[in-house]
Amino acid sequence: MAMNQNPEQRARDAIDRQLAATGWAVQGKRDLNLQAAAGVAVREYATSIGPADYALFVDGKPVGILEAKRNDEGERLSVHEDQAEGYAAARLHYLDNEKLPFVYVSTGTITRFTDFRDPKPRSREVFSFHRPETLRAWLKKGASLRKSIQDLDRLPTEGLRDCQINAIERLEASFKANKPRALVQMATGAGKTFTAITAVYRLLKYTNTRRVLFLVDTRNLGEQAEQEFRAFQPNDDNRKFTELYGVHRLNSRYIPGDNQVYISTIQRLYSILKGQDLEESAEEENPAEKNWQPKEVPPIEYNEKIPVEYFDFIVIDECHRSIYNLWKQVLDYFDAFQVGLTATPDKRAYAYFRQNVVSEYTHEMAIADGVNVGYDVFLIETKVTKGGGTLWKGNYIEKRERLSRRKRFELQDEDETYSAKQLDNDIVNPSQIRMVIRTFRDHLSGLFPDRFDSDGAFEVPKTLVFAKTDSHADDIIAIIREEFDEDNAFCKKITYKAEDDPKSVLASFRNDYHPRVAVTVDMIATGTDVRPLECLLFMRDVKSRGYFEQMKGRGTRIIDYDDLRKVSPTAKLAKDHFVIVDAIGVTKSLKTDSRPLEKKPGVPLRDLLGAVAAGARDEALFTTLAGRLARLDKQLTEKEKETFRRLTEGIGIPEAAKGLLNACNPDVLDGIRDAVERENPSAPQEAIEEKVREREEALRNAAARPFTGATNEYLENVRKVHEQKIDLLNIDEVTYAGGDAEQAMRARATAEEFRAWVEGHRDEMIALRIFYDQPFRRRELTRAMIKELAQALSRDRPALAPLSVWRAFAQLEKVTGQPLDDLTALVALLRRVAGIDAALTLWDATVNANFKKWIFERQAGAGHKFTEEQLEWLRMIRDHIASSVHITADDLDYTPFDSRGGRGRMWQLFGDKMDGIMDELNGAMAG
Repeated sequence: MAMNQNPEQRARDAIDRQLAATGWAVQGKRDLNLQAAAGVAVREYATSIGPADYALFVDGKPVGILEAKRNDEGERLSVHEDQAEGYAAARLHYLDNEKLPFVYVSTGTITRFTDFRDPKPRSREVFSFHRPETLRAWLKKGASLRKSIQDLDRLPTEGLRDCQINAIERLEASFKANKPRALVQMATGAGKTFTAITAVYRLLKYTNTRRVLFLVDTRNLGEQAEQEFRAFQPNDDNRKFTELYGVHRLNSRYIPGDNQVYISTIQRLYSILKGQDLEESAEEENPAEKNWQPKEVPPIEYNEKIPVEYFDFIVIDECHRSIYNLWKQVLDYFDAFQVGLTATPDKRAYAYFRQNVVSEYTHEMAIADGVNVGYDVFLIETKVTKGGGTLWKGNYIEKRERLSRRKRFELQDEDETYSAKQLDNDIVNPSQIRMVIRTFRDHLSGLFPDRFDSDGAFEVPKTLVFAKTDSHADDIIAIIREEFDEDNAFCKKITYKAEDDPKSVLASFRNDYHPRVAVTVDMIATGTDVRPLECLLFMRDVKSRGYFEQMKGRGTRIIDYDDLRKVSPTAKLAKDHFVIVDAIGVTKSLKTDSRPLEKKPGVPLRDLLGAVAAGARDEALFTTLAGRLARLDKQLTEKEKETFRRLTEGIGIPEAAKGLLNACNPDVLDGIRDAVERENPSAPQEAIEEKVREREEALRNAAARPFTGATNEYLENVRKVHEQKIDLLNIDEVTYAGGDAEQAMRARATAEEFRAWVEGHRDEMIALRIFYDQPFRRRELTRAMIKELAQALSRDRPALAPLSVWRAFAQLEKVTGQPLDDLTALVALLRRVAGIDAALTLWDATVNANFKKWIFERQAGAGHKFTEEQLEWLRMIRDHIASSVHITADDLDYTPFDSRGGRGRMWQLFGDKMDGIMDELNGAMAG
């Protein structure tokens, strides 16, 4: 086909190529053959109002119109939609057709599409044309996807939280309004994935949805999502999701066509669209956390194996990390509704989803509703952590190879001062790590005072430590095992590079008693559920506000008492809070909303290598990497250089660097253009440009070819063979260990909120009237009354759980010991705010003190003295009141009284004074 030259003809050439790529046979009027292919696009087809640029036929029947416009009309395509609709409504020559449902307006660069079967037809931009088979399938369905969404049944709410009901209902309302993007903001732990799966299930069941993509940014999150889909059982069917619909997690370039839900990392989907293989390591880390961000994004081109309409909906997990730069074009490729899930949206996320926020459920709201638990902060500050140290001249300094950990000593020939930022990278100070861990150990029983077993041994709550690097993690693990005097099973590393299978260790951390402590870098920093987790120890700083919130989110998950006791047997109550131990200043350091997008000096080599492996090909990346390789070549031994040549099949580091530079060298690129023009002297300029682009891309791909997973891992690690200095001279010391100022403010606010709630309800609840206004009736106060009060408090203010309020008061007043349970905690708190007790006092301590006083008064003087057996029964009654607030004769039929003869034996001991004794004790203990 001859190439045309004027702007409109060039646009038609581009459109013809796109039509052919999407499976359409493009024909002129003279060679019309509607049986030539499933889809035929006929140029200049006559209609009752004039010739249409293209009439689209599927199986010989007209289905649509394509109106072509030159490229500079891209900004005015909406103006031309009326013209295209007119052709669709007109009668085609020789045919008695109804209005055609599908209309495209295109410049060959920009294409807009309208489906006139929609309730309110609205054009939308599409990456390319839909395939004929797709239009056939749509017509066979009858109603369009958007029309079928209007018929969604009412949401059954059984088993759903209020926040989930609100999110699903508002999300479906957004779909019905044909809004292409929607943002679901739900706090970590509130059930974002469960909410999304519920919405996906309803779309598949009640609408014409064919396929849904669940998009993540790490393999770990993909595996977790797959497990949740497999475990999901809808509330209107007794079968599991996977018994109803196919779920497939992509782990290669092959996409099977017989599933309804596909789970993929965005890295893998990008590689599939690009037709490239993906190194497994590329899925291990969240790409948004890498320092390298390309200036120029290698464009995605149409891929016939996965057409633009392949997915109807895309659910983007942790969307605040996956919708920018290189990855945004993956989303732009598909003609699909997009649903973003995140707990921590930033301004860019709001903008990307066009401020269509269908759910705003914050961490504070989740705590208030009892969906999440809050946290306390404990600070550990040391001299070296804040100020670094000095390696003095004349001392022998230990040096350690990063990977082999081989050690040697070398004389320090000059004073060398290191900063806090160099710690655990260039310089390792074991004393600094040890002081943090030792201080953490010494204060842990104070942070969790109820975790002693019957023998008095303390049980360490499930703790996650955030380390800076894998090497730092190894140092931390060794010192934790020493300081806690525990074996290897006690503390494990959970990173992608851990020797033990990280998935198995993570499963054990989540479900088994051991390990009690896990150390990670990034693997479980985001998105991974470990519900029994009760303590986070930060030994690395984080500058991204969103990332820090995600890391904190590992501790917010709720877990009930029985499930918590399966892994932490000494737990006395359900998890009601977690503790952040800040040993690096992470809670105080300045945070940014997101990582800067521009290139920065000092980008880690692994991020540069990872960007090349992921398909980035921009000039700044290549030149920066070439410079790093040139410097690295000077640092390596001949043996190390030879290893690189072996991995790259004969390419040395200088040759690899030269290849990267040549791919950006203007002289080399000019030479390519000259060669193409010499070889194609009569070709039109557009064909020349296409061939130049192809050869330049081939040159860039050739330059990137040496940087495979094995080579990249070698380059990343080879420098680590080089040494760290171990500072054994500067013994660290703790400068502060305790709560932060904000924690005291939060505690004061909680205490005041509790006081206000009690004051506001003192006339409504019998228990509160007794505490405030009817002291003579305290003996009538029963456990049932306190339970009713606790339930009312939980319904109205879930965040004011008695034990949470207890901890708040405990931070403001000197309180020793822990309440037996939440109800006895509530009794003590009510006595405190009602002014009965001058300070917060354990209810059982109050009962014990009052019992001693009562016994002393009854035993004093010349009157009747209780026998030893009577005293034993009175002590049992005392203990019952301490745990259950009140005693009645009916209680004597149960433990521990029944084993001692129950009601009958007490009558034998006390006779007709039995009821009076119990009534007197109820009053005296509550005095």
